[in-house]
Amino acid sequence: MFRRRRQQDAQAGPDDQETWDEPAGEEDEEGEEAAGSTPAEPGWGPWDATENVPEAERLDFGSLQVPVTEGSEIQLNIAEDQGPLIVVVRGDSSLQLQAFAAPKSGGLWDDVRQEIATAVSQAGGRSQEADGPFGTELRAQVPGEPGGLQPIRFIGVDGPRWFLRGVITGPAARHAAAAAPFEELFAGVVVVRGDHPAPPRDLLEIQLPEEARQAMEQQLAEADPEQRFGGQPSPFERGPEITETR
Repeated sequence: MFRRRRQQDAQAGPDDQETWDEPAGEEDEEGEEAAGSTPAEPGWGPWDATENVPEAERLDFGSLQVPVTEGSEIQLNIAEDQGPLIVVVRGDSSLQLQAFAAPKSGGLWDDVRQEIATAVSQAGGRSQEADGPFGTELRAQVPGEPGGLQPIRFIGVDGPRWFLRGVITGPAARHAAAAAPFEELFAGVVVVRGDHPAPPRDLLEIQLPEEARQAMEQQLAEADPEQRFGGQPSPFERGPEITETR
């Protein structure tokens, strides 16, 4: 896990933040325009590695280069049904990142968005499309615990032979102020597609950053002989933590 943390984080309560309208149920709701629903300004990403990418501190996960921002933790997780994914945690909210191979013609996000909406409906939730800073996104309410509905934002961008998907959960899925740091981070992501052929929808390879590899090797070298020769640690299990405090 990689974390850059402020010593003092300003916190705003949910009542002080602008919220988006929840997906309407049986009756349509006339809601105010959500903050952040206007298109992103020129110069925003996500970026393809072949473009003139603005300089920023990023962690290199192979196919994804993720900006390092204050107050956020970057985790590398693996899920049986989704494969490896990068999770950026900030407070009680998170942003999941995954990049996939896509056809040259693009348009994969249109298909994926419809599939997600169908899956949400089948699970007992509801969703609606909305204009977001990266184009059309899907704002959903899905069954959670204990028995209520929890908000989720699905955002996606079609790039040259790749597709980047982001999933925002927690208060940032409804509150514009909480979502802004995640949107800025998503816009700073660099996708490294590579020239190798890959079927559309194949997950692009995720690698452990060099900083984490070095930390794991050092930890292994300092371990007891019994632990040292007991097997290599899994890069997807929680291991060394690199922290920068400001």
